[in-house]
Amino acid sequence: MIHWLKAFRPKTLTAAVVPVLVATALVPALGYELLWWVSGLALFSALCIQLATNLFNDAIDFKKGADQSDRIGPQRVTQSGLYSVRQVMMMGAVFVLLAFVSGIPLVMQGGWPIVAIGLVSLALAYAYTGGPLPLAYLGLGEVFVILFFGLIAVGGVFYLHTMTLHPAALVAGLQVGLLATALLVINNIRDREQDLRAAKKTLAVRFGLKFSRIEILLIYLLALALGVYWFQQGQWLAAFLPLVVWPLVRQIIHQVFFTEPGAHYNELLGKAAVVHILFGAQLVFAFVVMGLMP
Repeated sequence: MIHWLKAFRPKTLTAAVVPVLVATALVPALGYELLWWVSGLALFSALCIQLATNLFNDAIDFKKGADQSDRIGPQRVTQSGLYSVRQVMMMGAVFVLLAFVSGIPLVMQGGWPIVAIGLVSLALAYAYTGGPLPLAYLGLGEVFVILFFGLIAVGGVFYLHTMTLHPAALVAGLQVGLLATALLVINNIRDREQDLRAAKKTLAVRFGLKFSRIEILLIYLLALALGVYWFQQGQWLAAFLPLVVWPLVRQIIHQVFFTEPGAHYNELLGKAAVVHILFGAQLVFAFVVMGLMP
């Protein structure tokens, strides 16, 4: 079982959890009724899709040669021989099925927009690294993460509660999605040489290390700068509380710019995950306070 936990990549699951929590806190903050069963099922579905994506990525990257014996990132169960490609793919399919079943009540609640989001999300769990046009191999990973672990995740959960969209949900979604994307960029910088050999054309491979360093800087600056929206709306807590992550963000940016990619980037990934969680937690707290105010 412990080997399956490695395959699940628990440190990455914040990408699925944080947007659901942010959207859930935002619903009552804007005066709408909170439906706990909606948030619960949305969280379970999001986790299942994330787990399926991780498993498919583990198996497919090994098949395509992106994960080899000289890998410097965390251990991958297929590459290390702990499980076969078939076993890992089958486990991924189980989570796709669980996401599909748990999504049925959400479809009944939200209608055709949720059908579209659900089907595309399920398909991209595999198509992120598999299929004829794998997003990660075409340099579209960043777009995928911002959309599905940011804008669509927060906006979709908010829509399921309210049957409407609100600019606040999109701003919060973009902030959360950008910070999740930072993890992907750091990962791609670390794995650039291996990805180059495997023809995995991430943006780090296509445009080089300098581009990716600037990309990290812009991602973090934009995520924090979007706090201006909350300030303009008179929501000071949402504007300023998330800035508590700035010292850690500075550390990440400094290390990305002034150290060469290597195994120590695994530590950077941990820091980026903490930024993502802490930023989301501050937004949630701010929205809860907002909802309690008369």
